[in-house]
Amino acid sequence: MSRTVVYGGRVFDGTGSPVADGDVAFEDGRIVAVGTGLDGDDGVDAGGCTLVPGLFDCHVHVTSSGTDFLRRLQRPFSYQFYEAARNLAATLDCGITTVRDAGGADLGIQQAVDDGLIDGPRMRIAITILSQTAGHGDGWLPSGLAAPLLVAHPGRPPGIVDGPEEMRKRVREIIRAGANVIKVCTSGGVLSPRDDPRHAHFRPDELAALMAEATAAGLPVMAHALATDGIKAAVRAGVRSIEHGIYLDDEAIAMMLEAGTWLVPTLTAPASVLEAVRDGAQLPDGVAAKAEAVIEAHNASFAAAAAAGVKIAMGTDSGVGPHGGNLRELALMAAGGMSPRDVLVATTSSAAELLGVHADSGTLTPGKRADIVIVAGDAFDFARLKDNIRAVYSGGRLVRGQPVDPARRPPRNDSSGPGIRNR
Repeated sequence: MSRTVVYGGRVFDGTGSPVADGDVAFEDGRIVAVGTGLDGDDGVDAGGCTLVPGLFDCHVHVTSSGTDFLRRLQRPFSYQFYEAARNLAATLDCGITTVRDAGGADLGIQQAVDDGLIDGPRMRIAITILSQTAGHGDGWLPSGLAAPLLVAHPGRPPGIVDGPEEMRKRVREIIRAGANVIKVCTSGGVLSPRDDPRHAHFRPDELAALMAEATAAGLPVMAHALATDGIKAAVRAGVRSIEHGIYLDDEAIAMMLEAGTWLVPTLTAPASVLEAVRDGAQLPDGVAAKAEAVIEAHNASFAAAAAAGVKIAMGTDSGVGPHGGNLRELALMAAGGMSPRDVLVATTSSAAELLGVHADSGTLTPGKRADIVIVAGDAFDFARLKDNIRAVYSGGRLVRGQPVDPARRPPRNDSSGPGIRNR
């Protein structure tokens, strides 16, 4: 295999180290060296650019494209799978090479990406969202009809469960369907029409049954948790990450710090709901008011968690908002008090650690996958980050941007060996 060197730029390696001049060399899909003066068989001129690891989004819904419930109800069942292909491609446009789908994508979508049948980032999938009756996943309406967030099918078990035995069986079914993570709602939500985001859901015995089955299968658990008591219940149960975390208090933050629980903030989500309403989306009664009500608390909770040192990984809830707008989240995280460097760490190495793929991804270090994003200028210019992306490599394969120009490659110095020097 030929060795490619991306040369002449600056490197943010994802470890938290300062940005520095450097080249990245990769071969056979893996990084082989990071340093200066590297040579190889082919070259990519990155002058004036910054190299960053492939980005992560730890909370997406690729089978959803917005919150307009009436429009979704009128689409054919299979339409969601074609939407997923489009949404995954739009996510890759952002330099995001790995996502965690928090409900919706099934094993077939994940395998289609892995096999190269469709274009997109690598996926970790939850498949189904577990909810109690009258919880965030329950789409019951006063008419007696139901408009669930996700419709069950052979690859996506139903998500409504009540009691520990139902919970135990459903978790096993989701594991059988191929999930990499189990998703549970320990509070109400914004988009669900008949619950309150300030109320905790599921009792300790139900959560204990869930955790026992997930632990037995070696799978982590992520908790949709807005309510203070729902956050605390999830942390006590042993979940790996709190999603949204809108109503954090000092005790909840202290519990997360002690347990090492992650926060995936999804700051763009409530604003996306309100933007959809302004654009004419038809939502169930009360949803827009809930979105408006949570924004101030959401921002304050995130700022407090970040200041306290809670572990944070980037996630957007894209699918509520448009796919392809994922990088808006980074500017909101910075506005909430995180340094630009810490925001990019949360979007690279920290996210990889949360997802359990840090041995393979998340940093520009030898031995890891050659997931590389070439950004013109300053990678900390989050407002223009997407527009500044010049190329994206996933496992050493160019998936966005221009192909290598062999005429501009740095020559290999055969007389002195490969010339690859690690930093």
